[in-house]
Amino acid sequence: MKAAFCTLGCKVNQYETQAMRELFERAGYETAAFDEPADVYVVNTCTVTQTGDKKSRQMISRAHALNPAAKVVVVGCYSQIAPEEVKKLPGVWMVLGTKERARIVELFEASLAGERAVSAVETLDRGDDFEQISATHEDKARAHLKIQDGCDRFCTYCIIPFARGAIRSRPLESVREEMGKLAAAGYAEIVLTGIHVMSYGRDFHDGTTLADAFRLAEDIPAIKRVRLGSLEPNMADAAFVEAVKNSVKVCRHFHLSLQSGSASVLKRMNRRYTPEEYEACVNRLRAAMPGCAITTDVIVGFPGETEEEFAQTEAFLKKLALSRIHVFPYSARKGTKAAAMAEQIGKSVKAARVKRLIALGNELETAYLNTFAGTEQEVLFEECEGNRVYGHTGTYARVCVEGGEELIGAMCGVKIERVEKGCLYGTLSTRG
Repeated sequence: MKAAFCTLGCKVNQYETQAMRELFERAGYETAAFDEPADVYVVNTCTVTQTGDKKSRQMISRAHALNPAAKVVVVGCYSQIAPEEVKKLPGVWMVLGTKERARIVELFEASLAGERAVSAVETLDRGDDFEQISATHEDKARAHLKIQDGCDRFCTYCIIPFARGAIRSRPLESVREEMGKLAAAGYAEIVLTGIHVMSYGRDFHDGTTLADAFRLAEDIPAIKRVRLGSLEPNMADAAFVEAVKNSVKVCRHFHLSLQSGSASVLKRMNRRYTPEEYEACVNRLRAAMPGCAITTDVIVGFPGETEEEFAQTEAFLKKLALSRIHVFPYSARKGTKAAAMAEQIGKSVKAARVKRLIALGNELETAYLNTFAGTEQEVLFEECEGNRVYGHTGTYARVCVEGGEELIGAMCGVKIERVEKGCLYGTLSTRG
């Protein structure tokens, strides 16, 4: 039988799709591209916005259209939140949520034997263990390693705590084992990821932290880099920063979620920190690791955001001069507190504010990249286009040199010569 897979949403979803793909492959299934005829289509859904729900439904419909006789298996956040809605969609044979994905093949084959459609969405309970699924053959030069699931932050705009449940962490011994598998598979860089990765270890109640997880890579020579997922500013305290500083493998790139530079907007978002606390975290990182890259996410047009509050965010970003800003217009998500707030901002206002921050972000990114001109950088090459190969530095700056497929997966020294359209261009100085 042929199985095809589709992922919507975040890096964690991408990891989980690859893990399910490997489960089907080990069970003897042949895999196909999602736009090809298959016997079973697995759609891993997203529900972070109403648009995520819509795109998930579209991909389910596309799978059914490709082969009306195929079984469509829907998993993930959207099906966890709205299982009854998903069950009614054409072609849906089995529905899973954000649990029991490790048993997806077993459950699917049981449904075939019983010749009946199945809904296996389970309630998320606080006592749930981390679901240990493994993805070790990503089609990329770097590999992701999911070490954490769930979130207890309950930001007023976010549905994810309801879709993912309470915090669950991968046991350290399992993290070590997965790192070993990835090293054996030839990956030089791994990304530690999760829904709220800074909460790693809190559910163990024994003092375990994210630092304990990334330190495990120190004893695995084949792993040259460890990249951290999105960080929470009020949890990146002095002890955490010191642990990162002392690591020879953790990349000097920190994605520090901001969302707003206005204290009043942050309070309405329930973000649990102030602009001053965020700035203090940025200063700690820069003092400990000069030249580190700090990137962020910003939501504009949150309910009630005044022009003054937006201007506070704009001024705050200019002051901090971060290396990259990802800008998103606020999107109301049914079921969240923010969706019911008064003073929803119009699309045209949000679009204008997004445009302003994107322009600012481009200026800041160019200024940061210009600091690399004339320097030597270690680059992991990831993709080839014609006679050029592209990769990233430890600070996640994109780099291009002349070369071919033989460089993919190699860690090489590059002399940076110029900056052009958000990319560093240079020549090889050493080959990995």
